[in-house]
Amino acid sequence: MHIHILGICGSFMGGLAALARAAGHRVTGCDSGVYPPMSDQLRALGIDLIEGFGADQLALAPDVFVVGNVVSRARLADGTPKFPLMEAILDAGARYTSGPQWLSEQVLAGRHVLAVAGTHGKTTTTSMLAWILECAGLEPGFLVGGVPLNFGVSARLGNMAPALAPLGRPGGGPGPSFCVGAPFVIEADEYDTAFFDKRSKFVHYRPRTAVLNNLEFDHADIFDDLAAIERQFQHLLRTVPASGCVVVNGLEESLARVLNAGCWSEVASFGGAVSDWSARGEPGAFDVLRRGQAVARVAWPLTGVHNQLNALAAIAAAAHVGVPPEVSAQALARFENVRRRMERRGAVRGITVYDDFAHHPTAIRTTLDGLRRSVGPGARILAVFEPRSNTMKLGTMKAQLPWALEQADLAFCHTAGLGWDAVQALAPMGVGPGQRAQTAPDIDTLVAQIAQAARPGDHVVCMSNGAFGGVHERLLTALAGNELLIT
Repeated sequence: MHIHILGICGSFMGGLAALARAAGHRVTGCDSGVYPPMSDQLRALGIDLIEGFGADQLALAPDVFVVGNVVSRARLADGTPKFPLMEAILDAGARYTSGPQWLSEQVLAGRHVLAVAGTHGKTTTTSMLAWILECAGLEPGFLVGGVPLNFGVSARLGNMAPALAPLGRPGGGPGPSFCVGAPFVIEADEYDTAFFDKRSKFVHYRPRTAVLNNLEFDHADIFDDLAAIERQFQHLLRTVPASGCVVVNGLEESLARVLNAGCWSEVASFGGAVSDWSARGEPGAFDVLRRGQAVARVAWPLTGVHNQLNALAAIAAAAHVGVPPEVSAQALARFENVRRRMERRGAVRGITVYDDFAHHPTAIRTTLDGLRRSVGPGARILAVFEPRSNTMKLGTMKAQLPWALEQADLAFCHTAGLGWDAVQALAPMGVGPGQRAQTAPDIDTLVAQIAQAARPGDHVVCMSNGAFGGVHERLLTALAGNELLIT
């Protein structure tokens, strides 16, 4: 079929476009501010891209319009539609659907879906799980909200043939062998589906293996409180069959409430001392325990307790499709992480600059805690961040920022676009030149502040869920030219 995707340059919709093209469909799409790298990736696949959401695109007459959740019925100040194409689709009675719905019907149907949900770590854990299944010879399909370095792409169809696999018991014990659908690993987002479907995306995926990695309040633009998000996770559990498995973080009270509200599948817990799956040792090298018995050992370059928990979740999920934990551990030893997850961007005169996607206070804290464990107490950590997500722009979690930044020696906040006072929020740290925290209204000022403060041996972590104005390269350039560092 011919599909035309509205909002094609988003990470999810771009991945969907790649899957559709690989499946043999003709794919076109539109977005505003079409830019690399996604635009380059899509054009390399032979996908025609159109700038903007003009109503004239209705003349393309595709079999279906696939609508991303960037699209709305919003009006501009002069009263004209922000998305004229959507209005034209509605007026014409043309066929349209959401991205998750199209994916469910055209790609996921008949496959063994392994869905990874949670507030944090979805992209990393999804990538780990896909890599484990790849190393086990299962050739999984996957759709990830990032680029796993082991694969170099964010999505692929994988082997479509059903596989005869020993489906292990959720706790890791032996189970019967039977034919399961070809595996497909997907990052399962709780954000809403589309302007016309306010359910979470993951409700469409119908997983047989569902990972609940963690759960706390986020997405303040669409959820009123944590209970509202827990309700969506409960809806996800209602779609998992009795023969399926729910892999759940045993340390999370919020997830315990979700399970207590109703679970009809077997459960494999991880993380807690009495969980089915637990770890013994430091995050960089640890034994994997199944009900207290060592079954594998993971030794890898990743840092942080959060990644140790991510690994346990992936190992437990892989066990549900018959992958022995020792095979999973061997795969994780060769796991190269995901682009923009503590990705080293360069070093100048002993100052190392990293790029990380962390944007929620808890993610910022766990990222910095992992780096601190890696570099030790003697090295300085400079945390550079922009509160860019809808939740952070609203200021809902601004009071948590000093807590999130505890492991940072210095913190630098980009304040453009904020409707709240970052100086006031960071006041417990001390704000201003010579203080522990500084704020900057623009990237040039931010880079100048960091370049002046940095010294050899520092680790500078730039954290944002956006492009951050190219701060990484600009910072490396500034550091290279900073005469204060020559000594």
